[in-house]
Amino acid sequence: MIFGFGKGKSKGKEKPKVEHEDDEEELVLFQGALNGNNPDLSSNPRLVQAGLVPTKQLVSDALAARADMIRLDPKGQVMISTVLVDGAPTAPTRLPAQQGLAISQMLKLLSGLDIKIRNRPQAGAIKAEYKGKTFELRINTQPLEGGAERIIIRAIDPSDSPEKPKELGFPDPLIERVREIGASRSGLVLAAGPPFSGLTTLKIGLIRCTDAYQFSIYCLDPLGGRELSYVKMFEALPEDDLTKTMMRALREDADILAVEPLNKPEIAKAVLEFSSKSAMIADMQARDCADAILRLVQMVKDPKLVAEQLRIVVSRMFIRQLCKKCRRAYRPNPTLLKKLGLPPETRVLYRPAIEGMTVKEDEESKEIATFCETCNGLGYYGKLALLEVIEVTDNVKKVILSNGDAKALRAAARADKMINYQSEGLRAVLEGNTSLEELQRAFKAAGT
Repeated sequence: MIFGFGKGKSKGKEKPKVEHEDDEEELVLFQGALNGNNPDLSSNPRLVQAGLVPTKQLVSDALAARADMIRLDPKGQVMISTVLVDGAPTAPTRLPAQQGLAISQMLKLLSGLDIKIRNRPQAGAIKAEYKGKTFELRINTQPLEGGAERIIIRAIDPSDSPEKPKELGFPDPLIERVREIGASRSGLVLAAGPPFSGLTTLKIGLIRCTDAYQFSIYCLDPLGGRELSYVKMFEALPEDDLTKTMMRALREDADILAVEPLNKPEIAKAVLEFSSKSAMIADMQARDCADAILRLVQMVKDPKLVAEQLRIVVSRMFIRQLCKKCRRAYRPNPTLLKKLGLPPETRVLYRPAIEGMTVKEDEESKEIATFCETCNGLGYYGKLALLEVIEVTDNVKKVILSNGDAKALRAAARADKMINYQSEGLRAVLEGNTSLEELQRAFKAAGT
């Protein structure tokens, strides 16, 4: 089912035909809720009249700008719309509060959510098409004080959603280590990351590291509706708690269990305790690997249990990739190279073209600034994933058992030569894939 109009902005008085009428702006097509709960637009005529076209315009403009996220935040008499391109926010725009509310409610309706519920989070998704390309618009609502809601829209291209370890940039030693943990049938493998960072995809990548041909893998987490080959989706009985569900899976000869997010102390403790009977793969929201370990210790209040059962934590963050068409080369200062720990023989680094790219009209003319159409003048095009890994070695165990802080955990991981965001980020800078300015922005935003 397709909702709304294919082209044009609204019905109304017929416009006089003009020579370039075929160039009229194309708007996104909404093709139904992914949860199958397709809305009855005829039951909400006033909302459709007020919100459908502005919603289509908002989403179309964002997709045209290569946006991966739109955030709608109510602020008094206005709604602040922030578009994120490659994970970085662009200049926000202000919408009248009533229009912003209509757009928010329209998005909920189209994604199969209950428009009457405003006091608890909801999650849904819309299948959409824009300029011949299919998207999944994943909608999350977050209740705020006073009955307001924040709406987050993530634009996902299903044809560009890597899930295999190599596609996610997992190095061979990480893949082999996760496979060894699965083969041991004990211990916890943990994926960590902030909200909306692709945490489920990271978890799926870790599941795919295990040998599904040799070992039985049971998944107790719906994984956002995604299905994995040779992995059995295992449903809990209404009367069973998590421990009983895991025991039932174990009795069916499960070797590896992929479980729900560790977002509550009772879940985290049950998973850690059960990881002595089966290898476990789970995820939790955290800034990075060290933060995840500390949160886990705080949740279960048992450093010894964490040190004994946690095997490895993997986290991922994204940085923007320099536009290869308009990036600018420069010679770095030797003092800067020394401060950052970069090789002193480094002769060239790259930064974004602030004024766009430059060209010469002819051999005698000076360079003139031109707008880079590839990156839309942003200087960046696409994202790079940085990985961080903390394996619970003897050094890391000592820090956990002594209630060490995040700084101590990172120091222990560096001493054991584990990959971290800083080293991976600087490697991307040396390879000309990103800039020092982007690293600074991304690390500051992530709080790392």
